[in-house]
Amino acid sequence: MSLGLFVNGVFQYRRDTMKLQCHRPTLAAALQIVSTVVPTRTPREILRNVKLQVDAGSATLVATDLEVGVRVELTGVETDSSGEVLLPTGRMSSILREVTDETIDIEVTESSVKVRTTGSEFTLGSEDPDEFPDVAAFEGDQYLAIPGAALREGIVRTKFATDEESTRYALGGILFDPAGDKVTLVATDSRRLAVASLPARPEGFEELANPGPVIPAKAMRLIEKSITDEEEEVQVAISANDILVRCGQSTIYSRLVEGRFPEYTKLIDTANSHVATLEIDSFHSAVRQAQIVTSEESRGVDFSFNSGSLTLQTVAADVGESKVEIPISYGGDAVSICFDPRFITDFLRVLKPESTVALHLVDSESAAVFRTDDGYTYVVMPL
Repeated sequence: MSLGLFVNGVFQYRRDTMKLQCHRPTLAAALQIVSTVVPTRTPREILRNVKLQVDAGSATLVATDLEVGVRVELTGVETDSSGEVLLPTGRMSSILREVTDETIDIEVTESSVKVRTTGSEFTLGSEDPDEFPDVAAFEGDQYLAIPGAALREGIVRTKFATDEESTRYALGGILFDPAGDKVTLVATDSRRLAVASLPARPEGFEELANPGPVIPAKAMRLIEKSITDEEEEVQVAISANDILVRCGQSTIYSRLVEGRFPEYTKLIDTANSHVATLEIDSFHSAVRQAQIVTSEESRGVDFSFNSGSLTLQTVAADVGESKVEIPISYGGDAVSICFDPRFITDFLRVLKPESTVALHLVDSESAAVFRTDDGYTYVVMPL
């Protein structure tokens, strides 16, 4: 609890002394998660801290940048105290990284935070925790339940295709598109499109308040990072303007991205296409090799598909040339198409090297559609 008083006409806050002992690795892991949302630059300097809340023997770390917030419940805490304190994120992270004790002692006084380990003591200044914005806890019984492993994979398979620098704000997030017993995650930067569907179970509702929210990529990365036990279900509660997600010990809050997301189903067209079956390991290696002889001015790699083979050729002024050929399963008409190899490697690196992918091609000017056996779809435009 923080209390206040007037000293020489100026209001100052004071706190009752609070003491607790924490398991250092657990506290370090939780701090690493919440620090994801701590802004490096902000007009509100107080947001560069994380709040430690202690009540009835339990402890919670809280961080927010006002758009995205997170609460992580701590285990391995021993205390008889109650109260809250702001911890300077960077310095606290450095202490937990450098000391080696399994446990650390934290003592909060009126004006400072003391961190003690065997042979070391650190005294840090602390601001008024009452000035720190709150982050909502997960409450209610209306949510979507999603297997943690599936959601984590879905985020990995889509987050790279967002465009956080775009002035079209909806492209800076991932569409969360629920339908029946599944939810589809979709991301695009207008040059490529990633689509991943996952199983989902609605609990306590028939219709969502917001049936197609766009979640900021920053929040989705935090959700991915917070799924520490893939056997657990993740609970997702969606309202008109924000979203709450419970992942084990973590609760993530996020405002939704404003703006209209593109109608993605119209962008996936495999009609009249030729299909090449590619082995991920050899295909990825060939693309990486071809990428060596590219430059900022000459990014393109020509992908030439012929019966039974794929040839990748690069010509970059002042750099050189490359030619890489691999055998593939392909029996369609000869097609030559130019891609930015970065867009191809972004996709291939999230797949298992031993798997295969079907590539649907029409001609040199039409979008190419990659599709895996489990329905993961990636569309990329030619240069």
